[in-house]
Amino acid sequence: LASGVSVPWALEAQQILADEWGVSADVWSVTSWTELRRDGVAAEREAFLDPGAPVRRAYLTEKLADAPGPVIAVCDYASQVPDQIRQFVPNDFATLGADGFGFSDTRAAARRFFAIDAQSMVVRALQMLAARGEVEHSIAVEAFKKYRIDDVNAAG
Repeated sequence: LASGVSVPWALEAQQILADEWGVSADVWSVTSWTELRRDGVAAEREAFLDPGAPVRRAYLTEKLADAPGPVIAVCDYASQVPDQIRQFVPNDFATLGADGFGFSDTRAAARRFFAIDAQSMVVRALQMLAARGEVEHSIAVEAFKKYRIDDVNAAG
């Protein structure tokens, strides 16, 4: 899941995952994290106020119900922004966001520092897949080293 300027980075990560690691991924553009949360909270409230009625699942929960893999939510805002939908995601879930400012001299370096660039998304996805036993842990380690995730100067 990606919003705003992070959508192209997520699409790049999708391509890298496929081309270099043989991992298929979907990219979904989020137009409003807040609206997704509002819908989820409204669904919970409806269920609370009418316990005898059929439960309406949150829009996001419904859409992700058949998604097989982990979900990574990324934005160029603080990670709390996408994290507000956590309870409505029926999958393993991680957020990546820009939690701070002033740590680099270029935008690419800032994206790397906050782990919101394409290569950081690739590594996070591989780490989550490794935690689920779907890829070898060594693959995630190899990707981390290949992209020099811990070096802001390695960002493209």
